[in-house]
Amino acid sequence: MTQQRNALVTGSTRGIGAAMAEALAADGCNVMLSGFGEADAIEAERNRLADTYKVEVLYNDADLSNEDDVDALADATVSAFGGIDILVNNAVFRHFHIIDDFPRDEWRHALAVNVTAPFILTQRALPGMKARDWGRIVNFSSVMGLAGRSGRADYITSKHAMLGLTRATAAEVGEIENITCNAVCPGSVLTPNTEIKIGELAEQRGISFEDAKVAYLEIRGQKIDYITPERVAKLIIFLCQDSSIDITGATIPIDQGRSATWLEM
Repeated sequence: MTQQRNALVTGSTRGIGAAMAEALAADGCNVMLSGFGEADAIEAERNRLADTYKVEVLYNDADLSNEDDVDALADATVSAFGGIDILVNNAVFRHFHIIDDFPRDEWRHALAVNVTAPFILTQRALPGMKARDWGRIVNFSSVMGLAGRSGRADYITSKHAMLGLTRATAAEVGEIENITCNAVCPGSVLTPNTEIKIGELAEQRGISFEDAKVAYLEIRGQKIDYITPERVAKLIIFLCQDSSIDITGATIPIDQGRSATWLEM
């Protein structure tokens, strides 16, 4: 159980992050939401989580590309809850360019959100975790943190970097029994961002959305179906529980065996 723990989940207003926020709240954890979206919709969801699970749920609109905002997010979480027991670095920004044409401002923006913000939040969360002798950090990498794909240099570089940050963090807290840091590597998850790409594929090919869903999965080399955000969230809950204490510095694919069987595809 993560009951009475305090969690900060970035990118938690939609997709996988929203599923993680709900799972943590359902497990008795106070949650700081962080992400973008319509203010009224975010407030409604914040209220729903708090009322349904009888925990404290707050929201901060930090721009994770701005280091001052990242520090302010950490400060707000500590001020509200007294500390950060669980940090889930999930937020990500994606651009789609080949390296020859990649605008440098977009490169800097992606690396700021995807790598620098997780580093700062880890830096800010660790002292309190060490003082309380308990902490869980979960970093989001991807199957594309395990290989490469053209036109995705910022995303692939970021997701490889998250594996390095995970291992470095785990090494630094290796002698503290109750603090762990792990990385998860999801395959194709049916999120709002994925649905946008499916819609684009449908338009390009002149096919229905449902047919494009099948085609998109085939292109990605995932054989069964899309992974649901809720199943990813269950893995994160396990990594935050005391029963996972022996798992740290790990890279954990949740991809239906995709990254283990690329040679067969």
